[in-house]
Amino acid sequence: MSNEPPQHRRVAGYGLFMLTLVYAFNFVDRQILVILQEPIKLEMGLSDAQLGLLSGFAFALVYITAGIPIAYVADRSNRRNIVALALTVWSGMTFVSGFAQNYTHLLLARIGVGIGEAGGSPPAHSMISDYFPPHRRGTALAIYSTGVFFGVFLGFALGGVISQYYGWRVAFMAVGLPGILLAIVLVLTVREPLRGRWESAAEAAYKPTLAQTLRHLRALRSFRFIAAGSALASFVSYGTGNFAPSFMLRNHGMEMAEVGIALAVFGGGGGVLGTLLGGYIADRRGVHDARWYLWTPALFGLLAIPVGLPYLFMQETAVVLGFMFLTTLCLNTSIGPTLAVTYSLVPPGMRAMTSAVLYFITNLIGLGLGPLVTGYLSDTYTSWAGEDSLRYAMLTVGLMGAPSVLFYVLAARRLQFDLPVEGGSAGRAGPPD
Repeated sequence: MSNEPPQHRRVAGYGLFMLTLVYAFNFVDRQILVILQEPIKLEMGLSDAQLGLLSGFAFALVYITAGIPIAYVADRSNRRNIVALALTVWSGMTFVSGFAQNYTHLLLARIGVGIGEAGGSPPAHSMISDYFPPHRRGTALAIYSTGVFFGVFLGFALGGVISQYYGWRVAFMAVGLPGILLAIVLVLTVREPLRGRWESAAEAAYKPTLAQTLRHLRALRSFRFIAAGSALASFVSYGTGNFAPSFMLRNHGMEMAEVGIALAVFGGGGGVLGTLLGGYIADRRGVHDARWYLWTPALFGLLAIPVGLPYLFMQETAVVLGFMFLTTLCLNTSIGPTLAVTYSLVPPGMRAMTSAVLYFITNLIGLGLGPLVTGYLSDTYTSWAGEDSLRYAMLTVGLMGAPSVLFYVLAARRLQFDLPVEGGSAGRAGPPD
């Protein structure tokens, strides 16, 4: 059992709740474009490759590049204020997206959203690692990560309904404005945690340079495998997920509002359940063997292959949505365990930067290339697949991501050699002495 005082538990619990809410707004503003792709495509005459560039690579390139310097600052200053400022920027740029008159305007607005969102997760991950002891981080980070799917739920549901009845421009404005108000509440009510609370004084005081952090991560073979596994899993999630609304609209004849609500329930619901389940299993089993933090995503990633690919060729819409729920569940069990074990490999002064580096790799391949490759393949396959081109493009991307399972297994084999003997071990069952 932990010796955390009740007051600290309340502060940590409220901080986690608010950061999770901020993360939900992060994905509302990020994923709103996904549900609005079809009406934007029709109005502006875009190709699937352009949609993939807009929702993937262009956003990701700015997102991952800005994340490194922001994380460096976050390891040395008030992380709560950085998150609040980032929330203000990305919410404001989402609101501005509603005024776009052409593809260039929208692309620039999404770049602005990417710059803002780069300051969200790395500081938040660092805060959560100081709110909660090592043996509770998997669950805490999994809870935080459910913000992705609450954001997807709201983005799809609100975006689909508002777009159908009021237009896609109003949808952007409606989801952007509330984030600015939330940023004010965050500054006024959330307490910045003590950095390195669960580590020794020497670990907490250590402030490495960017070069030192990169050298440390490069020396960890397990981190390299973790990053590769996470990147390929993300490649599948973003590559297929960002085109799921278009797939349901084109291949199953659903209306915009129906697609928004259906994907919010089945996609968002599966994501929340999978994220919480992954964190719970990893924390429960990882107390005795830290390799469960990597075996968990490997096992569910393997299960996702026979569950996830067949639904692309099924005709019954209800069955397709059911399999989509199961696929999303399996793919997202990796989030909490991956983050928890990664932060256990590094001292407190490296956590925000480590998060940024992991996100750089994951999002460059996943968010950056996933939608772009799917869109490009869909355009290319049109010559022989016709209206089914997107179906086969999503299948190809799903198969390309399958080796993520192998990388997680390799990371587990190396983990025991890379975890620190003392400090933030993922398998340690309690706070430090």
